[in-house]
Amino acid sequence: MTVITDNNEIRRIREGGEIIREIFSWMKKNIAEGVSTAVLDKGAEDIILARGAEPAFKGYKGFPATICASINDVVVHGMPSRKAVLAEGDIIGIDVGVKKNGYYTDAARTFSVGKISDSARHLIDVTRECLVKGIEQAIEGNRVSDISNAIQVFAQKKGFKEVRMFVGHGIGRKLHESPEIPNWGEKGKGPVLKEGLLLAIEPMINAGTRKIKVLPDGWTAVTVDGKLSAHFEDTVKVGRRKAEVIT
Repeated sequence: MTVITDNNEIRRIREGGEIIREIFSWMKKNIAEGVSTAVLDKGAEDIILARGAEPAFKGYKGFPATICASINDVVVHGMPSRKAVLAEGDIIGIDVGVKKNGYYTDAARTFSVGKISDSARHLIDVTRECLVKGIEQAIEGNRVSDISNAIQVFAQKKGFKEVRMFVGHGIGRKLHESPEIPNWGEKGKGPVLKEGLLLAIEPMINAGTRKIKVLPDGWTAVTVDGKLSAHFEDTVKVGRRKAEVIT
């Protein structure tokens, strides 16, 4: 676990958050029909390197790229490729990590490609709100599962299924730290949250079944029924009364 309370440390990790926000702003402008995910990957890497930081994902356990680019039924860990070209109506999850000043930040957003269906838009909106609900619980004295329960309850209320194969996590001096943060669970379970604890909260929400499978490449995780999945994530610092969103 990484707990930061020193103002200088907080400023240092915020720089990583600023880089990720710049990447998402660039993605919003450049995601379009006919663009390959390889182009998006290079755009993200160029921004990270220009800001004196390092891509956190590239080389991590052998992952070959700067971003995960997950289109439509890909839940997470989609590998960028020149062959993966966006089409009108697609949705795409962009997950990116940055190492800056000795600290890691990690975040994800799901974007639309041109005009998308009402059902796809609804899935994106609900997943984004699941993240908001989770972050609201990231306050001192709560437990990890209070975050998990808030995500699960809202997703299911809206008719969707939370992914259970992958979870959120602690973050900070390493990309993945304890505690794990599932997107489901009963309230009042797991470690007590302390002010300054860094967490990467990341609801992954499916339109159909929550069941997923990993393709033979060892990375790409897809829904088993071929229905859409959306992914939102932020790095946050647990607060006394309200969490700070770093990314």
